[in-house]
Amino acid sequence: MSSELMAALEALAAEKNIDEIYLLERLEQSLARSYEGILKLEWDARVTINRETGSIYVYELVPVGEPDEETGEYASFEERDVTPRDVSRIAAQNAKNVIMSIVRDAGRQAIFTEYSDRKGELVTGTVLQSTPDFTIIKIRDGVEAELPHFDVKRYGGERNEKPANEHYRHNQRLKSLIIEVRDPNFVDPGSRNENTRPSIVVSRTHPDLIRRLFEIEVPEIYDGIVEIKSIAREAGARSKIAVSSREGNLDPVGACVGPKGSRVRMVVEELRNERVDVIQFDDNPSVYVANALSPAKVNNVIVDEGTHYATVIVPDDQLSLAIGKEGQNARLAARLTGWHIDIKSSSLMGDMPSAVTTLFDDDEHESEPEGGRCEYVSPDGIRCRNHAQPHSRFCRLHENATLGETTDDVTELSDAVRASQEAEEARASEAPSDVPPEAPAPEESGA
Repeated sequence: MSSELMAALEALAAEKNIDEIYLLERLEQSLARSYEGILKLEWDARVTINRETGSIYVYELVPVGEPDEETGEYASFEERDVTPRDVSRIAAQNAKNVIMSIVRDAGRQAIFTEYSDRKGELVTGTVLQSTPDFTIIKIRDGVEAELPHFDVKRYGGERNEKPANEHYRHNQRLKSLIIEVRDPNFVDPGSRNENTRPSIVVSRTHPDLIRRLFEIEVPEIYDGIVEIKSIAREAGARSKIAVSSREGNLDPVGACVGPKGSRVRMVVEELRNERVDVIQFDDNPSVYVANALSPAKVNNVIVDEGTHYATVIVPDDQLSLAIGKEGQNARLAARLTGWHIDIKSSSLMGDMPSAVTTLFDDDEHESEPEGGRCEYVSPDGIRCRNHAQPHSRFCRLHENATLGETTDDVTELSDAVRASQEAEEARASEAPSDVPPEAPAPEESGA
């Protein structure tokens, strides 16, 4: 090597932010292994590089004395100079490969050191390349990230972090969440071509992506005045977030939505029109579950602390809205609250009066249910399909009619009892008697 090459190595180390001493030590170790094969040495070799002139010196480490009886290793060595006159082409090519490998490994190590503590942060980059398995995103010069979207059925050790509704184009700006930084000193055997892939792994499906986006758009969340309690997300389709305020006079939902929905609209645009529902957190599980099923209206919620189940009663016209398309709304509400949610319609609960009475006699729910089914049954055995009046078991049509029928039944019963008593008296007067009739009293005469 020449002093010009040493200067080039110094410039390379400065450009790639690599320790120059570390670079030279790695190069010496690699050249030692190469010269062992080139010179066909019997013992190990050691290579030193002059830091000023760049000259290479090769020494064969000849053992001195007897080896250790237990380990078989020698305690001391004698260095014998075996430096060749000319550096062979193989050694030069090896040095080139070593330098490239050192630069690549040192760069990956520097990236790992810088970003290993930044997991969960939001980064912005531009799309460089997109393949069927992953997308490469440029964060800044010299730093790239991988957005994997492998077919997890074919590659079990990989992951899919791209929403199904998103497609990327070259130079497109993209916000993503750092979820992993690979350690260059550890290679996962389950990953494909990990050595040639970027160290940083980002995600567009992680729930915390919504958290970071709201922190950017909502100053109250960034300052800690409004807190995001929970997030439930089905990437690319719909998400729900529960928020609460540390100040009593601040509406957390209004702060997140913004004037005319401007704040939440920016989040929705970044998520490619993914629907985002902002609901208010409540310490009362009944209220929290009811809010989580928004925009559906809920009549009542009965919670069981022991089994962690919540029975939700909704009007008939709100049942499909509460469940959602393919159960999406109910599924997200269950993830958001952490409760098992069972949704029932008012008419179904009306067909089970004993169950309704049991549920609504709970101490936590003293109010009577409204909108139940009328309990009137016609003489033909057909039940009325109308809704009952508030605080009543009958609809408006049958409430008075039922009362009138009850009065008529009482009147008819009284008449029947009276007629039965009269019939008994008549039969008693006509029945024969074994006692002879009394003789008539003698007439008085006035003598």
